[in-house]
Amino acid sequence: MLEQYCSNGKKKELVGAFKNSGREWRPQGEPEEVKVHDFLDKELGKAIPYGVFDLSQNEGWVSVGIDHDTAQFATQAIRRWWTKMGAKRYPRAKELLITADGGGSNGSRCRLWKVALQALAVNLQMPVHVCHFPPGTSKWNKIEHRMFSHITHNWRGRPLVSHEVIIQLIGNTRTKAGLKIRAELDRGRYPTGIKVSDEQMAALNIKQADFHGDWNYTLSPNKKKKS
Repeated sequence: MLEQYCSNGKKKELVGAFKNSGREWRPQGEPEEVKVHDFLDKELGKAIPYGVFDLSQNEGWVSVGIDHDTAQFATQAIRRWWTKMGAKRYPRAKELLITADGGGSNGSRCRLWKVALQALAVNLQMPVHVCHFPPGTSKWNKIEHRMFSHITHNWRGRPLVSHEVIIQLIGNTRTKAGLKIRAELDRGRYPTGIKVSDEQMAALNIKQADFHGDWNYTLSPNKKKKS
């Protein structure tokens, strides 16, 4: 069985009493006060949402990170989706298909993304197929206009004063079409600047598709046999 879902990161959000574009109904004369300047609050930091959207069920998962948007953070979000939602929804699934943007932490040229996906395939013991959107076509990614756009609409005009508020606003996002989203804070640390060697790349059990193999490929859990 092959289950398809979209994955992608949303822009980083400052956490704190900052202006958030949009309007919200409040009692007359009682506007919510926000800071004049959007300078990073060193204690609260930023929120880094990374989402997984299940096309067939109209359900989403969002991991909200507090460290860095890296390939390891992205694959951890996918792993969490599978553990908390995917495995229960698709108990007989034997492989996964990911559609992802061509850049960012899950970019087609990102070596660490492929290494992290290899670890995910081994952990889940199933092949992971990846199809990247070509450059300049991320607007066609379903997760953008079927999930993230509704999250942004839901929290319009609301200062994102804490990570807990962000998690609540994301989790409460609903649509008439039945969209449901689960959100969770990821307190993990994901260092930047990790280099992936040619030897590590050569050790991957990766198979590129005949058509644009740089954008379409499969990572399998079985180790390569030594010749």
